[in-house]
Amino acid sequence: MFRAQLLQKIQDRTALIVIIGQGYVGLPLAVALAEEGFHVIGYDVSEAKVRSINAAHSYISDVPSENLAPLIASGHLRATTDPAELRNADIVSICVPTPLTEHKDPDLSYVIAASDAVARAAHAGMLVVLESTTYPGTTDEVLVPRLQATGLAIGEELFIAFSPERIDPANKAFTVRNTPKVVGGVTDACQQLTSAYYATIVNQIVPVSNPVTAEMVKLLENTFRAVNIGFANEMAMICRMLGIDVWEVIRAASTKPFGFMPFYPGPGLGGHCIPLDPLYLSWKMRGLSYNPRFIDLADSINTAMPAHVVSLIMEALNDEGKALCGSRIAVLGAAYKKDVDDMRESPALRVIELLHKRKALVEYHDPHVTSFHTEAGVQLHSADLSAAWLRGADCVVITTDHTAFDHAFIAQHSRLIVDSRNMLRDIAPGPDVARIVRL
Repeated sequence: MFRAQLLQKIQDRTALIVIIGQGYVGLPLAVALAEEGFHVIGYDVSEAKVRSINAAHSYISDVPSENLAPLIASGHLRATTDPAELRNADIVSICVPTPLTEHKDPDLSYVIAASDAVARAAHAGMLVVLESTTYPGTTDEVLVPRLQATGLAIGEELFIAFSPERIDPANKAFTVRNTPKVVGGVTDACQQLTSAYYATIVNQIVPVSNPVTAEMVKLLENTFRAVNIGFANEMAMICRMLGIDVWEVIRAASTKPFGFMPFYPGPGLGGHCIPLDPLYLSWKMRGLSYNPRFIDLADSINTAMPAHVVSLIMEALNDEGKALCGSRIAVLGAAYKKDVDDMRESPALRVIELLHKRKALVEYHDPHVTSFHTEAGVQLHSADLSAAWLRGADCVVITTDHTAFDHAFIAQHSRLIVDSRNMLRDIAPGPDVARIVRL
């Protein structure tokens, strides 16, 4: 009975949906559902985020404010900090952060808090979906027991699933709509309802047999990238020792039409997913007395890349008879990847920290990040990207390859550049351009 009723509500768009967490995952999901005709409530503990959403002002680059305005005006979307709103929800999607502790162990405090809040508000006919990336078994070990304690029968009165988020910030080609959605329900009924729910906004549903499989799918995706990026980073160091241009090697290898997929080196991993998610799997496996060597090795290599960039800066300055201590360093980019303002786990921040520790005089420019605080609590503000600022630096370091950067302008007005992103690959050497040192 409850399954049929909820399925009908999904089909006729009368289901009330609450999205817990209004960050890079939750807000785009809330907007997509509201645009489809659902009434959606974005729940977040941040009063600032809630005020911003209700004022139709987006703080997420993938969600233009002009897209929020009609949804807020029509009442299809609103935000709240009141957990009591969960009591009226037909569907709840949990999209909260899953960070690591300082010891690189999973921090499930946000998932646990969200699960407890849902359990207090749970009622017959509710569907609960966890989207937060986590270790295999989290849904069964954390979410399910809390909802079972309500006395509601899973698969008959209450429905639970795991469906990993696959948001790629600033990716214009793949959005919520055309990125396939993996769904793992606790029971067949849970699977059916969750698939029907996401099918309203996603072109392709990818069903898997259970939540733990769906959890592993996301970890495989991100661990695949982390390991291969780690391999590319090691190849960059090997090529440098051999006097070979790693970028030329990758470019030539990429012409092979089979058996090769290009990955690129850089200053380290950033963002909330790739640097963290493999370590959730590593932590889980250590509890089973298994050492996931590929994961740990890749993490070791990737974590060391900011220090490698700093060593390149030191070598480049040394070649010009200068010490890093006291040198003026202009860092281009603070965000973890191009064209976003997201600084989570950004390798650029680690590069800046290491430069500060070596007594360099560091300034930065990022068109998407106006200011930030370093680990030491120092507030830095984005400098103007002027010819004078570039000429005044002993070394310019490219840590993020934003589209807005004028390659020719940077090369023309700088004296020495360490390019960790191969952003200036099309700049030819010459008397009127900077000496460019590539990763």
